[in-house]
Amino acid sequence: MTSNFTFIDLFAGIGGFRIALQNVGGHCLGFSEIAPDAIDTYCKNFDSTQETNFGDIRKITDMPTHDFMTAGVPCQSWSIAGKNLGFDDNRGQLWNDTLYLLNKCRPQAFIFENVKGLSDPRNREALEYIMQKIKEAGYYAQKYVINACDYGVPQTRVRIYIVGFKNETYFKRFQLPNKVENQTYLSNILDGCINLPKQVLEAAQKQPLQSLSCNEQGFNDYFLFNDLRNGETTIHSWDIEETSERQKHICMLLLKNRRKPCYGDLDGNPLSVKHFQDLDETITENELEQLVNIGILKKIAYKFVIIKNNGNTTANETFILSFAENGVINIDSLKNKREIKLKKIIVNDELKKLVDKNIIQCIEERFDFRNSKISTGLYGINRIFLPSSKIYPTLVASDTNDFVSTVDIKARTITEFRDKFMKEVYFPKKFRRISKKEACRVQGFPDNFLLPETRPKWMKLIGNSVSVPVVQVIAQSVVNTGVFQ
Repeated sequence: MTSNFTFIDLFAGIGGFRIALQNVGGHCLGFSEIAPDAIDTYCKNFDSTQETNFGDIRKITDMPTHDFMTAGVPCQSWSIAGKNLGFDDNRGQLWNDTLYLLNKCRPQAFIFENVKGLSDPRNREALEYIMQKIKEAGYYAQKYVINACDYGVPQTRVRIYIVGFKNETYFKRFQLPNKVENQTYLSNILDGCINLPKQVLEAAQKQPLQSLSCNEQGFNDYFLFNDLRNGETTIHSWDIEETSERQKHICMLLLKNRRKPCYGDLDGNPLSVKHFQDLDETITENELEQLVNIGILKKIAYKFVIIKNNGNTTANETFILSFAENGVINIDSLKNKREIKLKKIIVNDELKKLVDKNIIQCIEERFDFRNSKISTGLYGINRIFLPSSKIYPTLVASDTNDFVSTVDIKARTITEFRDKFMKEVYFPKKFRRISKKEACRVQGFPDNFLLPETRPKWMKLIGNSVSVPVVQVIAQSVVNTGVFQ
């Protein structure tokens, strides 16, 4: 079904919603965006003027009458990559501004998009609040958690979409579109990529998705560079650096035990010399220090005792001291405190200041992996994807350390597979980052879409955008209800 309707584009970014809605018959009456680079990019690509930008949503009091409202509400408050502060974060309050405009403007239908984190159990009350406010505004709505790869996009991008109608009749007619049967492969969107045999792709298509993606033999067709996780296609720093079997053994002990609750309250905890010796009594502190010297481990000041408190402390330092138990402070107990997150206090910085002032003293050191941030990976590499991969990881504003291999590899065993990867891909450096055009394709934007020249700028813009094909199939399903006829 085709239709002609008008729409408003809130939190417009670079116009992903606009492309999708224009493709199904929509006419944009204006947009709302405050980021200068996004505004400039939006205006260039849609031949719009600054006057069509309503500006900061918090200052909008009125808008033209329109049929369809879209909003990609800022997601940091609900994202697992953020601090999970929800409505306690000022950005979380932008949902209230969006719902205010929905109630005031009364469009026939709307689509709101946000990160999957909003639908997670930890944010259940927040999502229920949003859905209740939509209901109180007189709208009928349903929430859907959708992965972009199910709609012809070679990217794992899970998002929540809230679709609503003013009239219950059209709400009951709405049906979520069927998933696309033919998977788009990474090799389909890469420039200069080898052409994989059709039978290889078809065989891989029939394999169960055991992880992000696996080949026709069931091997992951990407390699993860990480010291905090383990798997058949995981590359550790001790696989790259020259290390002895003994050193590899010590590293694996830490990897297998650091997440056990007996060592602390965090998801991953450093271990003391005693902890290592409880696991293997032959391990010495000198051996751990050697792994520190070659850059695989790091030493952490973990537990502190208050030796004096003369009142010579800042507000943040005093706040940190208030969490001491019997005069002792543990790092893991501080990093889990929501109150500290709300105040945006950097725990390690405040502890260092207190040590420098001789107010606290370290009484326990522990050892952890130097590369202890999962998304950072190792030596600037997080993952390397083979061309046969079905999907690429979620594009994010901060860019990622993800790469694509320029060659494909095949092997009969997983050991051979790993060895060939290191010899034929990693060490010869036959891998690269995706280009600007390829990033556009991953998000469903056209090749000729205009973006800034510098990588940090265009990656921030494209990473913050919506997946165009997903929005388009949802919007087409809204149109198919006849709501705009």
